[in-house]
Amino acid sequence: MTPSEISIVHIDDESSILSALRRALVRVWPAASGNLKLRSFTSAAAALGTLLTEPVDAVICDYRMPEMDGVELLRRVRELQPHTGRILLSGATDLSFLLHAVNQAAVARVLRKPWVDEELLEAVRNCVALRRLQLENADLADQVRVQRGQISQQDATLRRYGSLHPEITEIICSDQGPAEQEDAWPSIGRQP
Repeated sequence: MTPSEISIVHIDDESSILSALRRALVRVWPAASGNLKLRSFTSAAAALGTLLTEPVDAVICDYRMPEMDGVELLRRVRELQPHTGRILLSGATDLSFLLHAVNQAAVARVLRKPWVDEELLEAVRNCVALRRLQLENADLADQVRVQRGQISQQDATLRRYGSLHPEITEIICSDQGPAEQEDAWPSIGRQP
């Protein structure tokens, strides 16, 4: 994902809602805000699989779905990518429902169905701006920690890669160059 690319995942069990949301976002998305990459899913599990393999700026999710409800899905999104913005779509207006969504999944915004396109656009833009600010703040905090000697530059770099690339599960670093690395493991793939 490039800095000018905005990645949004939308989950709803009704394909007509997915199409309507795609049309709404494409229609109102200003070109100056960056390129919009919108991925739509009817399955919560498939959406979560995507979040394991690529960074996402915002997730828009329906509340009532057969696999799992939207609050549970957004709670899992929060675990996988804590800085990703979370927007819940629902027809419910019950205060206890709203509190549950905020407390369990740290939902940034709850929008009523049918949504108002401009409110949807504002919610997405706010989520994207907040995510990017949080990532920048984390980088700056790590730079200060490096300057104070609290962490190494290598640790700061690894933390940055981890927040930007959720698909990376392990990074192996070495101070040695490739030739020295090969010599460091004489028993692998060599005859004595």
